[in-house]
Amino acid sequence: MDLNLQVEELTWTGEGWSLARVAGDIDIASAPRLRERLITLITEGRTRIVLDLSGVDFLDSTGLGVIVGVLKRARTMGGDLALVCPNQSVRRVFEITALDRTMPLADSVDGALAGIGA
Repeated sequence: MDLNLQVEELTWTGEGWSLARVAGDIDIASAPRLRERLITLITEGRTRIVLDLSGVDFLDSTGLGVIVGVLKRARTMGGDLALVCPNQSVRRVFEITALDRTMPLADSVDGALAGIGA
């Protein structure tokens, strides 16, 4: 499945968060495009990103590396990354690698924003 990324501003948060909704598989073929799009957002000053993985059915280690790299870049620029991950198979990748402790996973956009105090 081809990767699709849609970005919108969450103006109602009052905190300047951008919502990036991802659909498709995040794997070795699609991860570089995802990295490029998310790094572009951060470079443009949109350093607070809610990454909604609700439409993702598969995430491999390359995709996981992209998400970790984006988190580091956002935090370096004074921002943060919140994850929406209701899919149990995708969530399991974060749990196995213990990254769910570094990047809390929410089941919804509202849950992710509540977890970061937005």
